Amino acid sequence: MSSRFSAARYNASRSAPPDTALPQRSFFSAAMNTTALRIAAGLLALCIFLFDTLSPLEGAVAVLYVLVVLLAAGTGRRGDILVAAVTSLTLTVVAYVDTHGPSLAGAPTLRALVSVAAITIATLLSLKNQAATATLAAQARLLNLSHDMIFVRDTFGQITFWNRASEETYGWSAAEATGRIADELLETRYALPRDAADRVLHDTGRWDGTLEHRTKAGARITVESRWALQHDARGRIVGVFETNRDVTEREAAHAALVQSERRYRRMFDATRVGVVQEDWSAARRELAALDLANGETLAAHLAAHPEFVARLRKVTKIVDVNPAFLSMIGAGCPSDLHQTVDDVLSDSDPTFGPALAAFARGESFHEGETEIVRTDGSRVPVIFAITFPTVDDGDGNVLVFVVDITERRQAQDAVLQAQAELAHAARVATLGELTASIAHEVNQPLMAVVTNGEAALRWLRRDKPDLQEVDSAIGRVVSEGRRASEIVKRIRAFLTKAPTRSNALDVAALIEEAAQLVQRELARAEVELRIEAAADLPPVIGDRIQLQQVLVNLMVNAGQAMTEHDGRRLLTITAGQADCQVEGRRVEIALRDTGPGISPQHLERLFDPFFTTKPEGMGMGLAICRTTAEAHGGKLSVENPPDGGATFRLTLPISHHGTAV
Repeated sequence: MSSRFSAARYNASRSAPPDTALPQRSFFSAAMNTTALRIAAGLLALCIFLFDTLSPLEGAVAVLYVLVVLLAAGTGRRGDILVAAVTSLTLTVVAYVDTHGPSLAGAPTLRALVSVAAITIATLLSLKNQAATATLAAQARLLNLSHDMIFVRDTFGQITFWNRASEETYGWSAAEATGRIADELLETRYALPRDAADRVLHDTGRWDGTLEHRTKAGARITVESRWALQHDARGRIVGVFETNRDVTEREAAHAALVQSERRYRRMFDATRVGVVQEDWSAARRELAALDLANGETLAAHLAAHPEFVARLRKVTKIVDVNPAFLSMIGAGCPSDLHQTVDDVLSDSDPTFGPALAAFARGESFHEGETEIVRTDGSRVPVIFAITFPTVDDGDGNVLVFVVDITERRQAQDAVLQAQAELAHAARVATLGELTASIAHEVNQPLMAVVTNGEAALRWLRRDKPDLQEVDSAIGRVVSEGRRASEIVKRIRAFLTKAPTRSNALDVAALIEEAAQLVQRELARAEVELRIEAAADLPPVIGDRIQLQQVLVNLMVNAGQAMTEHDGRRLLTITAGQADCQVEGRRVEIALRDTGPGISPQHLERLFDPFFTTKPEGMGMGLAICRTTAEAHGGKLSVENPPDGGATFRLTLPISHHGTAV
C-alpha cells in the first residue's frame, strides 16, 4: 500500500505540484490539511496502541503503525514523518514490554521485530518519496518562473503539465488544460506537415520551428516552438517537453521590415535617378587616423595632399548600383560595373576632396556637380547628392544619387549660343544704327562746310573778289564746323561710361557664380580650378553681371592659354584685402594660370582695343574688361610670375555701408 501511495504522490507532483499547479489552495487551507493529518495520525497511533495493548489477539498488530507514518507523510514535512516514526516505534516497544515483559518470548518477539522493520521501511520510503516530491516541486517552480510557455504532453498528445506562462499567454488554467489534446486545444497550425515534424522529432529527439496557436480569447499568436522527447529509466518514450515563445510582434516587425526592404528595392531599381551604394568604412578609418578634428584644418590638409585624396578614391568601393546608373555609364550588366570610386570619377574631378571633408565633419548631406566616366571612356556631366551615415550607425554605407544633365547642358549650350548670336546681332544692329545716326548727323554739317568753302573760293576767284561774300561763307564754314564738333561731343558723351547704380556684392559668391558659368569650358580643356577666398571678406561695390562677365572673360582666356600646355593645367583664383596708399583698402582678386605666360612685347599693348594674339580674336575682350573695371572705380593689371604662367589682378573698392550706391 505504501508503494502505491508513493506512485500516486509522484504522478500528482508531475501533473499538479501543490504550490504551483493548484494556485487556488490558500495558505490557510494547506495549514488546516496539515493539522488534520497530524491529528488523524495521532488518533490512529493511539487506537493501534490501545488495540495492541488490550486486545487478546495474537498477531503483528504494530504493523498498522505504517499507516500512521503514511498519514504523517501526507503533510509533506520531513519532521512529521520522523516524529510519526519515532512515536510508532516507541509505542510498539512499550506495548511489547507491557504485554510480554522485557524477556524474549519467541513468536511475540518475532512479530514485534517484523512490526519495527515495517515501520522503519515505511519511514525510509516516505522520506525518499518526500525528497523526490520536493525536487519535483522545485523543478516545477523553476518552470513557472520562465517567461516561455512550457507544457508536457504524453505519447497521445494529452497535456500533463502546464506552467504559469502558458496560463497567462493562452488563457487556460492548468486544471482546464491538463488532460486535453494540445493540438486540439490550441488549434495548432504548422508551416510544414505535422508528420514531417514528428519524423524529425523521433529521428533526432528534438524539433524546432514556428507554429500558430489560438488563445482562449480567440486570438492567433505566432510562437517559436522547441520540442524534446522524454524517456523513462528504460529509455522508452513517455512524453514530449514543449517550449514555446511568443514571437507575434517580432514576426510582425520582421514582415514589416521585409515589406520595407522590398519597397526600397523596387524604388532602388525602378527610379530613373542613378543610385550608387558605396562603402566608405576604409575612408572613415583613414580620416580618423589623421586626428584633425577641426573642419577647416582637415579641408586644408586634403587640398594640400591630393595624393591622399587619390588613395582614398581607390579604397572606396562600390557595393551596389541600380539599373539607371548602369545605363548612365554604359554598362550592360552588373559584371561590367566599376569596382571603386576612382574608376567612376575623372582624374581632374575636384569634388571628392570636399565630400571627404563633409563626411569627416559628420555632415549628413553633400551635393555638387561633376563628370563621371563611362565604360567606353567618355564623360557624362552629372549632379550628385550624397547621404552620409551618422557616426552612431557604425558603418560606412553611403548612398549617392546621380542625375545625368547631358541634355540640360546641351540645352544650356544652345541657349548660350543663341544668346551670343542674339547679342552679336544686337551689337551689329546697334552699330548699324549708330553708324547711320553718325552719318546722318555729321553728313549735313560736313556737306554744308564743303558747300560754303566752294562758294568762298568762287568769290575769291572773281576778277574782283567779293570779300564780303567770302567773309560770310567762311563764317558759315566755321559755324558748320562747330556744329559738327558738337555732334561729335554728343556721340562721345553717349559712348562715355555713364554712372550706374551699383550694389554691395559678396566676393566669394561672385567668384563662385562666375566659376559655375565656365565650369564646362574648363573641364573640356582639362583645367583644374582652385578657389581660395579669404574668410570674412568685406563686400565690394559694383554691378553683379558686369563683374561676373569680367571674371568669366579672364577665366576663359586662361583656359584657352593652357589648352596646348603639356604640364599641369591649374587655374588658381585668390581673393583677399589689399591696402593702397592713395585709394585705401580694397579687395584684390587674382587669377593665376600655369600656361605659357604673356610675351614681354605684348604686355604693354594687351589691353589696347583691337589688339589680339589669337588668330580668330577681335581684340576687344580685355579692353572691355579694363573699361568695366575702371567704370567700377577699380583697376585691372597683368604680370608674368617668375615661376611661369600669367596673373591678372582685379582690384575693386570696398562697400563701407553694404548698401546700394
